[in-house]
Formats: sequence, C-alpha cells, structure tokens
Amino acid sequence: MDALYTAAATANGREGRAVSSDGRIDLALALPPALGGNGEGTNPEQLFAAGYAACFASAMSSVAREMKVDAKDVAVTAEVSIGKDDTGFGLAVVMRVELPEALEGETGRRLVEATHAYCPYSKATRGNIDVELVIE
Repeated sequence: MDALYTAAATANGREGRAVSSDGRIDLALALPPALGGNGEGTNPEQLFAAGYAACFASAMSSVAREMKVDAKDVAVTAEVSIGKDDTGFGLAVVMRVELPEALEGETGRRLVEATHAYCPYSKATRGNIDVELVIE
C-alpha cells in the first residue's frame, strides 16, 4: 500500500488518556459502567464506532457517485460491542445505514453492500469480526 496519510495517537490504557500526535484528540478514557467503570470518559469501542461510521459514510459517497445515485441524506451509525469469546474478548459491529426514500429497495441494498466491499474499515474487519449490515 502506498500511504497517503498516517494518523498517530497514543493511549496509556482503558482508564487514562488518548492523545493524537497533532493534539486534536485529547480525551479521558474510562471503562463504561457495563464493564465496571465509572463511564466518565470515552472508550475504545466508542472511538472505533465513530471512526468506522465516518469512514463508511465517506466511502458510501464515493460508491454512490460511481453508481450515479444521490446519497447525500444518508446517515450511518456503527454499534460496536465487546464481549467474551474463546480467547478472551472480541468485537462485533452492527452497521445501521439510514437511507432516504429514493434509495430504498434494491438500489439501496446494492449501495450498502458495495460500500462494505469498498470501505477501508470494512476491509480491515473482514474475516476478523462479525459486521452486520442493517438498512433502515
């Protein structure tokens, strides 16, 4: 891969801080109450959800242009879950894509599936974690 951009961030655990190299991100980290924490900070699952949703929405704009459809009113929500698996902990994602009426049906389904094939986050997770696509 020929890198076009590289982001860097440093964290010191689930109950510390996460800081990007340019200082744009400087967040307190905390375990969510469901995992025994106080919830007074963000967590890796929220950060992953935000990044994946943003990447998927951006990828959808590119795919929509290729398909010659209008996807400007699309909203993407990534729900990232953490749970125990056979080797410790694992992640799962439900990607909820809210499409406008003009993209309902077969065209919308093809757009979402093509986006899932194109999105860099989807490529990175493929075969590693379960990703369920839900069209709303």
